[in-house]
Amino acid sequence: MLIDMSTSRSGTPTTNAAAPAAQRAHDDAPDTAAPFARLAELEEGPERDALRDELVEAWLPMARRIAGRFRDRGENIEDLRQVAALGLVKAVDRYDPSRGAFESYAVPTITGEIKRHFRDRMWALRVPRRVQELRNKVRVARRELTQAPGSHEPTVADLAAHTGLTEEEVSAGMEAMDSFKTLSLDVEMSTDGDGYSFADTFGTTEASYDVVLDREAVKEGLRRLPERERAILYMRFFEDMTQSSIAGRLGISQMHVSRLITRSCALVREQALGRRPGSDSTR
Repeated sequence: MLIDMSTSRSGTPTTNAAAPAAQRAHDDAPDTAAPFARLAELEEGPERDALRDELVEAWLPMARRIAGRFRDRGENIEDLRQVAALGLVKAVDRYDPSRGAFESYAVPTITGEIKRHFRDRMWALRVPRRVQELRNKVRVARRELTQAPGSHEPTVADLAAHTGLTEEEVSAGMEAMDSFKTLSLDVEMSTDGDGYSFADTFGTTEASYDVVLDREAVKEGLRRLPERERAILYMRFFEDMTQSSIAGRLGISQMHVSRLITRSCALVREQALGRRPGSDSTR
């Protein structure tokens, strides 16, 4: 089935002699009132599918124009056109001719699909929708305030006054701008041949890391010691008691405590190093 529309397949407006002239907002808005009325009457089937495809093709130039509004925002224009085309298909499928002109319904539907694409696919870090909206308001306000020649970079107070937002909301929007794209930890930060990456510019060696490893290494050896030797090591190294104090608590000589500590430490060390107690460490 062929229908007579005011836009050719190439997107160039043509004259529709069978229909009265109508005011249209854009040249890429064809007069499709009659085909849409016909589409609403048709049952599911090949004839309806063919008419639906022709309507989508007729309005495709408008969808591409809407996609062009979002260029230079970090997304490929061809991808944006595909998203806009998807929004157009949804608009054609859901449009009710009795509720007004198709363009009035299609434009917000297509625009919403593109914005949803940016919200769901383009943010490197997930942030709440409210914060994304604040980011958009701050971005637009910053652009408007810096359009005039010689304009200074607007402050948080300037942006708040321009948008009607609070300074806290403006700050949240500005922080969200950094969430749209992220910087790889592997990106090269040096141009003079040093070859260090972004990850090399932050972070320090954890001083307690070796302590954790040592504690894990000696656990098994401590478990194998007799209860008295474990108690002596605990009092000496965890309660910071002197050998004399330990000797007084246990009722033994300070010399005996010293020998027990030396022998116990040697056994734990051998166990941690994976050698049998008493073996020659040089073998």
